[in-house]
Amino acid sequence: MEVKIKHLVIAPVLALFLFIALTYLSPWQHNVIITASLTFFIAYLWVTEALPIPVTSLIPFFAFPIAGVINHKEAASALGSHVILLLMGAFMLAKAIEKSKVHERIALGMVSFIGSSSAFKLIFAFMASAAVLSMWISNTATVLALLPVAIAVTQASADKKFKIALLLGLAYSASLGGVGTLIGTPPNVIFASVYEEFAHQEFNFLQWMKTGIPIILLAIPLMAWWLSRGVTLNEKIHLPKVGVWRTEEVRALLVFGFIAMLWVFRKAPFGGWSGLFDLKMVGDSSIALFGVVLMFLVNNGKQRVIDSNPSKTVNDKLLDWKTASDIPWGMLLLFAGGICIAKAFVASGLSEIIGQQLSSFTQLPTLLLLFALCISVSFLTEITSNTATATLLMPILASAAIGANLPIELLMIPAVISCSCAFCLPVATAPNSIVFASGEVTIADMARQGIALNVIVAVVTTTVCYFTLL
Repeated sequence: MEVKIKHLVIAPVLALFLFIALTYLSPWQHNVIITASLTFFIAYLWVTEALPIPVTSLIPFFAFPIAGVINHKEAASALGSHVILLLMGAFMLAKAIEKSKVHERIALGMVSFIGSSSAFKLIFAFMASAAVLSMWISNTATVLALLPVAIAVTQASADKKFKIALLLGLAYSASLGGVGTLIGTPPNVIFASVYEEFAHQEFNFLQWMKTGIPIILLAIPLMAWWLSRGVTLNEKIHLPKVGVWRTEEVRALLVFGFIAMLWVFRKAPFGGWSGLFDLKMVGDSSIALFGVVLMFLVNNGKQRVIDSNPSKTVNDKLLDWKTASDIPWGMLLLFAGGICIAKAFVASGLSEIIGQQLSSFTQLPTLLLLFALCISVSFLTEITSNTATATLLMPILASAAIGANLPIELLMIPAVISCSCAFCLPVATAPNSIVFASGEVTIADMARQGIALNVIVAVVTTTVCYFTLL
């Protein structure tokens, strides 16, 4: 029997066994038991990928209404969540940036500015560039843009350790950089959606950055130091020339910068621009979609010939539908499925029960609790999808925090950040896979450095979250 078919058989059997066991052995009501059993079934399929993750993500939309936990309108509202629209808009804006290639110019400009006089400075320069880009565009696009440059730079040195350090630094910083903003990586958006479901209020862009940015500022130099220790450069490194700015790059950067400022200053300081202009009905998703439309309206400075007739031309835009539609739609379904599960947790009462059951763990000293959470999640997500891990953990941790009378973000944010900090295996993240596929790094190289860096970043995340969220 094929592995995937085997899991498709095992999943319902185990879920049924759990349902029967809970029915006869627990005092829980039917809705709680059916919610727990269905969630286990969906989680098993997500982790094993017996079905494509987006397909599995459709199950909550019909399973919970059939089970009578929530009605079809409540389930469908998960897909219409403003968080889904925010992520869709952010994906499309990132596509416009990638189309203009301004991200490549920014990265090379940062590397040239920081310099290449030592192994540490050069590795740190590439890592800082990747982290900054990954705050706004996908970590995959970041690595793909910088990898050819990094490989060209490593060819100038005969030191194998330098090559490994630079390439691993590129992968790791692209993953970590995403924690800097609310749209930087999908798990952050999952947090925002579940937080709103439990707290009944929005977690805004600036709130997130107060925790995410300090983690990046502390962790990236530490990671660069660890990777570059004992590495020396005996040859002069020549970086590629970036050339003059193109019109398309300037306009794409201006539009995106404008949208980023609208996100950051929507509610702060002093009520932000939304308070100043009495636009309190506007949210981050509104801004994202406004930005997408702007990208479709602004010319990129080029003209395209129509029907091979030089007299017929049209102005190209910063974004076209072919480019915009090439986003990970399946990822949106995964998030929506996670929101639907969170709704079922609350409606059935399962979230309250989980909170009571986990409250004993929250009696640990706060620093120890946060570190244990960070290190556990970072190693767990080495072998599971970080988005699936975040989707499963967020409702559970929100429930635990409520049961212990803690701010729910205190447990949720360290965990969701740790979902982006899997540094040991090629399968853990897309950046790891891309760098490993270059053939320049072995699994042993990645695991040897990754274990230490998992711990280092867990310590940084614990410390920052302790001081910014309590």
